[in-house]
Amino acid sequence: MTAALNLVPTPAVFWAVVLSAAITLVAMPFFIRFMKKEKVGAHVHEDGPHTHSGKEGTPMMGGAVMIAAVVVTSLVLAPGTPSVICAVIATIVTCLIGATDDLESVTHGESLGLTPGQKMACLIAVSVVFCLAAVNWVGIAPVVRLSGGIAIDLGVLTTTIGGFRIPWLYVLFVFLLMAGLSNAVNLTDGLDGLAGGTVLGVMLAMVSVCLAVGDPGLAVFAAAIVGACGGFLWFNCNPAAIFMGDTGSLALGAAFAALAILTKTEATSLVMGGLFIAEAVSDIIQVAHYKATGRRVFLMAPIHHHFEKKGWPEQKVVVRFWLVSAAFATLGFALFLTL
Repeated sequence: MTAALNLVPTPAVFWAVVLSAAITLVAMPFFIRFMKKEKVGAHVHEDGPHTHSGKEGTPMMGGAVMIAAVVVTSLVLAPGTPSVICAVIATIVTCLIGATDDLESVTHGESLGLTPGQKMACLIAVSVVFCLAAVNWVGIAPVVRLSGGIAIDLGVLTTTIGGFRIPWLYVLFVFLLMAGLSNAVNLTDGLDGLAGGTVLGVMLAMVSVCLAVGDPGLAVFAAAIVGACGGFLWFNCNPAAIFMGDTGSLALGAAFAALAILTKTEATSLVMGGLFIAEAVSDIIQVAHYKATGRRVFLMAPIHHHFEKKGWPEQKVVVRFWLVSAAFATLGFALFLTL
């Protein structure tokens, strides 16, 4: 009940949604034309659903406009607190990793991009620096809180050098969370409007979380992501005029993880992002089972493609996954209020 009393958003939160959406809506048509001119388009897997053949060549990297809108909005409306700066920088750097991946994919004429090892090395660097900044600059405690008042202290193995703390277990945890959510959102970005709509719903819940913990700056940052996703969906709804690419999906996943860490909602964030987790787990199960038995569990993974293969129209899959994601976000927020 105490947290609920702090849920009234400030005007800046509403303006963040409006400004970020407006920037995205205005800038995206120019970006789409530029991508078409430069022939920066998506490559469709041959083994994908046959209905995706028409997506070949669709402009990509729309996430660059989204993240630019989030950054500009945050700079204009959010206070320059350590927590906001950490979240913004982590999002920018992860966006650059995704952009490199997208450009590598276009350059080599295939949908591969960076190798898994290269991408993982980049995510390790980002998550480690972010974690150390969060602990030593923002003052985040290396503790994971669960429902029922249970807390897991991941700072038990900490090295202190001149007042600079390195909580090794928490560093590992932050890496797993940030890399996991980045890749989970990336895997979810497989249908027109799917990633944008699901992230929008989760970020609405995160706005409330940020307000409840008393960080209006992070609330503005999360609200800016809501606006950017809304503006992006105008162009990404089926049939999509542009894809966000790894440029957007990796950055949005990292932003979600950053918000979870900075608000100390690491555990409940896994519930809020339950749809993303399900997408990632379905892919892991498919790969592991196929390598072990030579047979597939799903008709195609991640799981949204399974339902496409079963004959569901793309729009039906997307809307139903939006609803499932919204349910997870609501459940996660309810659990947060019980902490």
